[in-house]
Amino acid sequence: MEKKQHIKSLWKRIRFKYKLLLFNESTLENIWSFRLSQLSVIVYLGLFAFVLIVLTSVIIILTPIRNYLPGYLDVEIRQEILKNAMTADSLEKKIAIQAHYLENLTAILSGNISVDSIRKIDSMSYTVSNYEIPRGERETAYVERFEEEEKYKINTLNPESGELVFHKPLKGVISSSFRDDKSHFGIDLTAAFETKVLATLDGTVVYAGYDGNFGNIITLQHDNDFISIYMHNDKLLKKIGEHVLAGEAIAIIGNSGKLSSGIHLHFEIWHKGIPVNPSKFIDF
Repeated sequence: MEKKQHIKSLWKRIRFKYKLLLFNESTLENIWSFRLSQLSVIVYLGLFAFVLIVLTSVIIILTPIRNYLPGYLDVEIRQEILKNAMTADSLEKKIAIQAHYLENLTAILSGNISVDSIRKIDSMSYTVSNYEIPRGERETAYVERFEEEEKYKINTLNPESGELVFHKPLKGVISSSFRDDKSHFGIDLTAAFETKVLATLDGTVVYAGYDGNFGNIITLQHDNDFISIYMHNDKLLKKIGEHVLAGEAIAIIGNSGKLSSGIHLHFEIWHKGIPVNPSKFIDF
């Protein structure tokens, strides 16, 4: 009880208001008065301190004053120092190479050395005449494992017949056959929507784009002068310059282009610039 009474009396004392008066000493006229309590003084001082801290922080952050505070820009300075050091190191190497080049050029023009001896003087471009670099144990094991796996890849030459083994571009039904007399230089395969179109051989993407008549087209360049073309796709999954493996997804079947009448893939194979019947290479 005594504790509660003490708290109540303390709370009363803090909230008790005092009146501050300013008056004219001669006339005793009240000029200005102000009433406040200890609680209001604490609140006003707290608000003043908060505003002062906010203003100080804003001034430090938004003005160059922050550059004079110890430790504030240590991280930025370290990053800048590291960047400058890397740039200086790169420039130093370039200057060294340029100096070697000028020394060699001066020696050649003055006739002190022959042209063929430049490599031995310039240590940065020196190469050993013996190009037979011995293989380590890990490299030898990797080469053997790679050669063993390469025997069974479906896109390699068949050792018995010497012919390439082509991969099916997709599992579907032939809706239109190869007819070079009607300028239909490939076959049309129908399949379910979102079926993946697969590369028929290992190769490199030489074209991937859109044509108004044939829609989204992707073209692969293969070994032995073979080219495969895949038309009317909904989406292309590879870009020009990418290397793909046989059986790897390169597109999604679709119905793009003015000459398409439904979801299907128009697939062509060209050899040495001449269209060939894909059915001669692939059992659909």
